[in-house]
Amino acid sequence: MPKKFLQILILTPLLIIASLMLINIYLKNKTNTIIPSTTTPSVSITEKKDLQDIPLLTVVTGNLEVPWALTFLPDGSMLVTERAGRVRFIDKDGQLNPNPIAHIEDVKQIGEGGLLGIVIHPNFKVNHFVYLYYTYAGSRDQTLNRVARFTFEENKLINPTIIVDAIPGAPNHNGGRIKFGPDKFLYVTTGDAQNPSLAQDTNSLAGKILRVTDDGKSAPDNPFNNLVYSYGHRNSQGLAWNEKGELWATEHGRSGILSGLDELNLIEPGKNYGWPTIQGDEQKLGLETPLLNSGSDTWAPAGAAYLNGSIFFAGLRGQALYEASIKNEKIELKEHFKGEFGRIREVIVGPDNMLYITTSNRDGRGNPNANDDKIIRVNPAKL
Repeated sequence: MPKKFLQILILTPLLIIASLMLINIYLKNKTNTIIPSTTTPSVSITEKKDLQDIPLLTVVTGNLEVPWALTFLPDGSMLVTERAGRVRFIDKDGQLNPNPIAHIEDVKQIGEGGLLGIVIHPNFKVNHFVYLYYTYAGSRDQTLNRVARFTFEENKLINPTIIVDAIPGAPNHNGGRIKFGPDKFLYVTTGDAQNPSLAQDTNSLAGKILRVTDDGKSAPDNPFNNLVYSYGHRNSQGLAWNEKGELWATEHGRSGILSGLDELNLIEPGKNYGWPTIQGDEQKLGLETPLLNSGSDTWAPAGAAYLNGSIFFAGLRGQALYEASIKNEKIELKEHFKGEFGRIREVIVGPDNMLYITTSNRDGRGNPNANDDKIIRVNPAKL
């Protein structure tokens, strides 16, 4: 009896360990992803691999606070804005610097406002310019937004220069996406600052897509001889260009009880995109009806990216990565990861032709999971 009892004592823990190992292997193979833990594994962003060797999903990093926008540096490292005013650095091996490389002191975090968009200059290797869009307090604590240019030097942002100022702001509807287009001009989305009439005023910077030079001046051939490129927008937060150089933009539709009618628009200079006069499928002479809208559903669309014939855009309230596949002037909408990660705010294409998305579950409107908020790499070949 003592000998059998001793054998049981030895074999039992071995069986438990073996069972746990088999369960872990099963879960990894089932989800095809790295299961996140408190210590996120490093992810090489620049290493070239066969797409079939890369999992569908890989957590790049976690424990961020409302990451709003991402931009890649030429060496494959990444800058990330956190809405509270911090800029974070992730090296090309996917390691997050525990300390912010910048804290923008005059950021006013209010409602949907705060430190929002980020982009690098097309000639970054020479000038090291980084651009930020953020909310701040004007005179009498008025809420406004601006675009500022910084120099990235020794892992710091220095020499701030304001290039577009006094964009109307409010607790909500601040826009905030900034990207350089194929024409090397900077495009800026602004919200209507909760004042819909401003979207129809071409002399106001609110409710617009702006197009400016790299130092904030009106780009040549702008349709109204000012910074305005298109107007009649409620709250655009995503910009993407296809291989033809055409500009697409996502836009938040109505809110409240009658929420829905979020939009995907093909943007042309000088065009009026209708807010607040028309919504959804409505039509009116001189106003642009969106090529795609959400109907009674709510996407709350944010960041957008173009890859392989599709516009991918993030859904906050929709809690999905949406794919608008465009073929023969027809758009087919697909949903990916519906409800799996909660609110999704940003999507960009990395130097490895992977999609990078961010969660936004710590923004006061989500339900944070362990290690939120996260940056997740998505292999589009396995969607």
